[in-house]
Amino acid sequence: MNAFIKQTGKKWLDRVAKNPKRFFTYSMILLSVSFIGSLIQGIFFPSQKTFTIKPPVLYSDSGISRNSASVQDTEMEMIVDELKLLKEKRDRNALQKEDSLRIEFLFNRFQQLKKSR
Repeated sequence: MNAFIKQTGKKWLDRVAKNPKRFFTYSMILLSVSFIGSLIQGIFFPSQKTFTIKPPVLYSDSGISRNSASVQDTEMEMIVDELKLLKEKRDRNALQKEDSLRIEFLFNRFQQLKKSR
């Protein structure tokens, strides 16, 4: 079996070496048909599974409506309270990488709320 595979492979390599133009032509035809086939499949038969990236909970909105001023005030108070807790944690030298990301998110959210007033 192994000798048969080697003999067949050698035979194909000899054919390719003798007819490089034909090999190139057939290769390009095969690649073109494959490309057109994948385009047709992607257009007419799209995949049902969509690729979605969900943001981490750290960056998702809290779900509170932004329309009401009192709701914005309460959210700003919550942000300030949490930032105070994180400041105390910083003073104890207990901050972690996740905490710095949370601080950045809270600060940006506070700035957004402040601008929307």
